[in-house]
Amino acid sequence: MLGEFGMSQCHQEALKKHRVILAKQLVPGELLQHLLAADILTDEMVEKIMSNGTTYSQNVELLSLLPKRGPSAFKEFCLALVETKQEHLEHMIQMQAKFKKQISDLPLPVQEENGHRPKRARKDVAMEFSLDSGDGPVPHFVQPCTDGFYQKLHRQAYRMQSLPRGQALILSNTDFDTNVTELDPRPGGKEDESTLCHLFTELSFQVTLICNKSSQDMKNILVQFSRHKDHQSADACIVALLSHGIEGAVYGVDGELLKLDDVFSFFDNASSPNLQNKPKMFFIQACRGEMPDVGVDQLDGSERAESPGCEQRDAGISKPQKPRLPTQSDMICGYASLKGTAALRNTKQGSWFVQALNIVFCQRAKDRHVADMLVEVNALIKSREGYAPGTEFHRCKEMSEFTSSLCKDLYLFPGHPQANS
Repeated sequence: MLGEFGMSQCHQEALKKHRVILAKQLVPGELLQHLLAADILTDEMVEKIMSNGTTYSQNVELLSLLPKRGPSAFKEFCLALVETKQEHLEHMIQMQAKFKKQISDLPLPVQEENGHRPKRARKDVAMEFSLDSGDGPVPHFVQPCTDGFYQKLHRQAYRMQSLPRGQALILSNTDFDTNVTELDPRPGGKEDESTLCHLFTELSFQVTLICNKSSQDMKNILVQFSRHKDHQSADACIVALLSHGIEGAVYGVDGELLKLDDVFSFFDNASSPNLQNKPKMFFIQACRGEMPDVGVDQLDGSERAESPGCEQRDAGISKPQKPRLPTQSDMICGYASLKGTAALRNTKQGSWFVQALNIVFCQRAKDRHVADMLVEVNALIKSREGYAPGTEFHRCKEMSEFTSSLCKDLYLFPGHPQANS
C-alpha cells in the first residue's frame, strides 16, 4: 500500500513510531548531503531544514519531509544513516518496518459458514527446531513506566534523568580471519546486533555498533569509549561484547584474546572518572568454556546456604577524611553462560541470552530494576532446552548469571517524561 506521495505505509509507520527518538538523536549535517546527492532532497529543502535554530528542530523538519519524497526515500535515508555512522537508528527503523510488513502480509482469518474459524493442522515439530527456520527476530518494544512508579522510587535509586541516558557500545565479532585463526563464523550474531541496537535505543541510550575487530582494536576502542566526554553529562553506560570466548576473555577476529578484567579496569573509578558513582552495565555474549551443559533430571528437594559475614572498622580517626572509592564499583555484568560452559545461539533468531535480555527488558524495565530483570533472564534461560537430535547439544541446557557491585537499585525509567528532563 502506497502513501499519498509514494512511500509505503510500513515505512511511514516506522518513521512515525520512532519519530521522537530520531528527532533527538539524528546528526543531520552530513546526512542531509547524502540525501541531497540521492535527489531525495532539493537545495531549497536542505536550506529550509538548516534554517531551524536547533538540531532537534532541523530533524523534525526533515522527518516531516521524508514521507513525501517518493518510494525510494526510506531506502536512501537508511543508506545515509549507515554512511554517517548512525547504524543503530537504521537498525531500529528497518526492524519496525519489517515488523509492520509481516503484520500487514498476514492473511485474514477464514471463517466457515457457522462463523467459527477452522482448526489448524497440528505440526509435530519441536519448538527449538522450528525457531531456527524463521527469518529473524521480531522486535519487541519497551513499555514505559508510570509517573507513580517513578515518583515512588527515583529518590532511592541511581539517578536516571539524562537524555540520552548514556552511551552504549556494542562490539560484535561474527566473521573471523581464517588466515590466522580456526574460529568459526557466528551465524545469528547479526540478529543479536540488531536486537541490542533496537533495545538500547528504546531505552534512550546513544548506541554505537562496531563489528569484526582484532583484540588490540577492541582494546583501543574500549579505552577510547571509556574516556568519552559525553559520560560526564550522562547517568549510565552500557558495554556489550558479542564474540567467541573462554573463561575470562573474548576473542578478536584475529584469534587473540581480550581479557575481561582489562575491560572492567578501563571503566573503573581511576580510569574513567566521568563515570564515578554512575552505573555501568556489561553484557557478555560469549562462551566461557567448550563443554555443553547436558543438564540433569530434576528431583524434589531444597537447599539452603548461609554465608556469615564480618566487618572490621577503623577506629580512632579524629578528623574528617576525603571520601574514597573502591577501585571498581557500581558495575553489573550479565554473562550468557556459567564458567566452563558453552553459550547457545540460534542461527536465525540470535543467541538465547540476547533474546532473553530483549524480552525481559522490554516487558519489565517499566517496573523492575536491572538486577531483578537479570534474575528473570536467568529463569528464561533455565527453562530452555536445545533440540539437535544425534548431536551432543540435543536436550542441552544453558545457564546465565550476573555479578554486581551496584550500590543502589538501578531503574531505567523508560519513557518517563520527568526522567527525561
